[in-house]
Amino acid sequence: MLNIKYELAKELKAKPVKGQPLGFGKITTDHMFIMNYTEGKGWHDPRIVPYQNISLAPTAMVFHYGQTMFEGLKAYRSEGGEVRLFRPDMNAKRANVSNKRLCIPEIPEEDFVQAVKELVKVEKDWIPTEPGTSLYIRPFVIATDEFLGVAPSKTYLFMVILSPSGAYYASGLAPVGIWIEDDYVRAVRGGMGFAKTGGNYAASLAGQVKAHDDGYSQVLWLDGVERKYIEEVGAMNIFFVIDGKVVTPMLNGSILPGITRDSVINLCKSWGLTVEERRISVDELIEAQKSGRMTECFGTGTAAVISPVGKLRYKDDVMTIADGGIGEISQKIYDTVTGIQTGKAADPFGWSVVL
Repeated sequence: MLNIKYELAKELKAKPVKGQPLGFGKITTDHMFIMNYTEGKGWHDPRIVPYQNISLAPTAMVFHYGQTMFEGLKAYRSEGGEVRLFRPDMNAKRANVSNKRLCIPEIPEEDFVQAVKELVKVEKDWIPTEPGTSLYIRPFVIATDEFLGVAPSKTYLFMVILSPSGAYYASGLAPVGIWIEDDYVRAVRGGMGFAKTGGNYAASLAGQVKAHDDGYSQVLWLDGVERKYIEEVGAMNIFFVIDGKVVTPMLNGSILPGITRDSVINLCKSWGLTVEERRISVDELIEAQKSGRMTECFGTGTAAVISPVGKLRYKDDVMTIADGGIGEISQKIYDTVTGIQTGKAADPFGWSVVL
């Protein structure tokens, strides 16, 4: 168990007022968590301090070789005033999967979760209460060695910051348009596609700019070898309802193992729906849409929770799904997941953690 030291801010920021648009990730709270790592000493000096800039040498390895990991989860306030987290243990586990791939020292899962819990407790008054809002939690690690050689760093910072946020998409639950990228590649098997690391997101920016320029919200990536199998959206995993079955790309080493993805699979199975995790070609999608066999498409992720997809574009094909609206399964999943997160719905899986 961490022996966390507390240095609380003497002056507090003005909190957003009710009804104020929050956006996503634009506002930060008063405090943050920091813990150091030193080779031979391990993780040490856990502390909660006022939110502030950090000082790093220009030679800090994170700037040059991208040795960094991040996670994302949320805190919610129930109608009864309880503060809730959603499956934080899964974020701790996934963080260490990323750490291992990036040669970053693993963080004990219980320490990761404790750091998140204690910081949220300090900042609980920042949790917004309006529908669709939450306190976004961003844990991350950066390499700090002052060294220009290519090697794993010997020192790191583990930090957690918080941001009261609204819907990830300004359109909320309104269906979005997705651009299936046919030029750039995000990741390949054997690389780092399964890790939450900055390089994966930097690799996605060029495709995302193309998509936005043509009026689409996000990019859906194809595999990097055959360039024909569906993988994931830039900020979400992807699901399709085909012939009444819930179908999603199987995890293959280049797809992020989303926590919301796992939750949706478990929910659908508990409802008696058939769930298939398998390879899905873009040609299959086009045929399924044209024949009327594909009735829904939605993305899943911590930031957006559920994002219905009303339109898919691939080259010259523009596929309209569910008449551009929200499908029945998509709506049920959204209502159930957000209900569990906020304490409005029963939680048979024990996913909610009440602080």
